[in-house]
Amino acid sequence: MQPAAAQVPVGATQVLRLGSVFGTIALTIADPSIVEGVVDQDARTVTLLGKAPGSTTATVRDDRGMTVNIPVRAAYNAGTIAPSATIRITGDPASPAFVKRQAVALARALAQARPGAQIVASEDEIDVTHALAQDDIATVAVPVLIQGDQYFSVTGTTSVSVENVAAPRISPDSLMVSDFPETLTENGVLFAADVNRERPSRFLYYHYDPPGQPDRRIVLRAENPGDEPALVQFINGRGGPVKNEMEAGHDATAHFLVNLAQNQGRLIEIPAHAALNLSVQDLPAQTTVSSIFQLRVLDGASVHLTLFAQNASDDADAPISNEELLTSTVRHARGIYAIAEFHYARQWSVTDEYLELNVGQIPLPNRLKGEALAGDYGVLQSFVVTMTNPTSSPQQIAIYENPHGGRATGTYLIDGTVIQSHQVPAFSRYKVRQYVVPAHGFERVTIVTMPEGGSSYPLKLVFAPDDGSVAPNTPGSPIY
Repeated sequence: MQPAAAQVPVGATQVLRLGSVFGTIALTIADPSIVEGVVDQDARTVTLLGKAPGSTTATVRDDRGMTVNIPVRAAYNAGTIAPSATIRITGDPASPAFVKRQAVALARALAQARPGAQIVASEDEIDVTHALAQDDIATVAVPVLIQGDQYFSVTGTTSVSVENVAAPRISPDSLMVSDFPETLTENGVLFAADVNRERPSRFLYYHYDPPGQPDRRIVLRAENPGDEPALVQFINGRGGPVKNEMEAGHDATAHFLVNLAQNQGRLIEIPAHAALNLSVQDLPAQTTVSSIFQLRVLDGASVHLTLFAQNASDDADAPISNEELLTSTVRHARGIYAIAEFHYARQWSVTDEYLELNVGQIPLPNRLKGEALAGDYGVLQSFVVTMTNPTSSPQQIAIYENPHGGRATGTYLIDGTVIQSHQVPAFSRYKVRQYVVPAHGFERVTIVTMPEGGSSYPLKLVFAPDDGSVAPNTPGSPIY
């Protein structure tokens, strides 16, 4: 008998082939509630049909009395894999890493796993080497594995067609924040607001699931109440789930600033009178998550956003049973804030006093009833500094980070280069960037940054003569 053991998916069949048979084949199933079998005397085959999970034995006998016992296991397949999919993105251009990330995320989202099974899809196995230009299309083959102890593993490939649609950059009108309750002790709605064509917005959330609580997930749902489809463009940076609360905010900010710089995002069409989940993020107990979005409606009427927490075992697409906002005795920011970005232009001579740029210094009033936004979390801060040197010799200058609120991490886009800082203590001073300003010349520096969830702001960026301290990205420096 080939094969010598059978693995039969429930509801499917497996064909076993016999050799050296004399006369008529007789088949006996030890437990016919698990599998049933049919013999084809002419083809010398046995076809087994899986009926229920379990293990049994199939015994085959011929007219000589020769027998063979075949161990049989019946189980459900771990899930199903979508053969193909299409996704529309934005990017000027879209980097290979972003294209791969979006293709993998879609393949994972379309794969359907049985309870307890795990979907595995890795960007490491995908070969995308070139950026995807606007109005261009690429096909990405995403290998997918679905596995679980009580199931048969399923492997396959989802062919994802990635279309990069040319879309203008988003300039947000406001900042929406969900950080209340920051520590979750129950499920429900965390934030709700509308986004329309006239008022694009940035949206930041930051939440923690403490020990002793069930594993949860955070879902951002967009509902289109209008009679026409709505086309939503959004850029996203995600952090967590991680046990280090500062790491969640740090990763979310770094990913968001990179995607924002290249206008890398998604386009999703929401049918009339329908709702779609824009984001589903796991939140196991003892971990923190954070995400930053930039959203606008390109076509259609207003879209209603709802952020809610649910148990990880619940259906992410299930209707929301209670629209009332969760609350807590520990106050944190939740609301809509009128300023989403600060832009500054400064000129500084190397012979002047040190130049200090404040990040996260101005508390923002809340348009809704709730806490002011201290620390300016989610507010983009952009600086253009022209350094001039009136002297007759080149001057070595450095930019230092100097947190004042407490321990803090940082992400800075300086002249288009991503520079990050591991957490550093309050009132420490580390070199972020070094320059040589030519004699009777100048250097222009552009810095884009954002206060990071989990860190304590404000923070100062200080322009000063190079003091010879440890250089960025060297041993002893938190900058990388």
